[in-house]
Amino acid sequence: MRSEVMNLANSAPLWIMAFIFVGIVIFQAIMFLMIAKKTAPEIGMTPYEVKTSIRTGFISSIGPSFAIAIVLVSLIAILGAPLTLMRIAIIGSAATESAAAGVGAQAFGVELTSDNFSTQAFTTVVWTMCLGGMGWLLFTAFFTKSLGNTQKKIEKRNPKAMRIISTAAMLGAFGYLASDQMVLSLNHLVAGVTALVSMVMIMIIADKRNTAWLKEWALGIAMVIGMVSAYVSTLV
Repeated sequence: MRSEVMNLANSAPLWIMAFIFVGIVIFQAIMFLMIAKKTAPEIGMTPYEVKTSIRTGFISSIGPSFAIAIVLVSLIAILGAPLTLMRIAIIGSAATESAAAGVGAQAFGVELTSDNFSTQAFTTVVWTMCLGGMGWLLFTAFFTKSLGNTQKKIEKRNPKAMRIISTAAMLGAFGYLASDQMVLSLNHLVAGVTALVSMVMIMIIADKRNTAWLKEWALGIAMVIGMVSAYVSTLV
């Protein structure tokens, strides 16, 4: 039964759909980059600042990508490469897709790794993953423009307010994601606290020494330190 599921999961139609979706995502990324570079002079950014921003974004994405790659391996073994590639390309959250896959399988009454995982269960998982990720995609499609207008109104009344709101939103989002993992075990807590302290210390050192490259690598360095500290804590 597992072989039947993998034959379906790695079938040609799913590969074709995966390539289409990934192609759309790559096209969007290129278009966003081109629009951002074109708009940069209008908001006072110099070519050097644009290059620095692009380089910083690229470097900052390396660390999280390693974590996603680890989860990808397990998802590919269970759900096949096309579906995994398709979902990660659209949503970008390996943890979310793993949870959705588990919920879909449980709704059908089986486990993802069970020998009773049938093609019908696989179909249920696919529907769960797709429908579960529609919410924020639809919200983005229908309300992005109105949110942009709201941002402009807030900036006109109080330019500092938007900066505070966006910073608070980012802190809240990352704080929620980090705390959700830190309560799982002592090792998770050690990794989170160590990474947090490392990030703060690295940014302080970078500011004092005016080292731009250190700021760009701060996230990746902090993540590595956090993972190493978690591993060391398991040996103690």
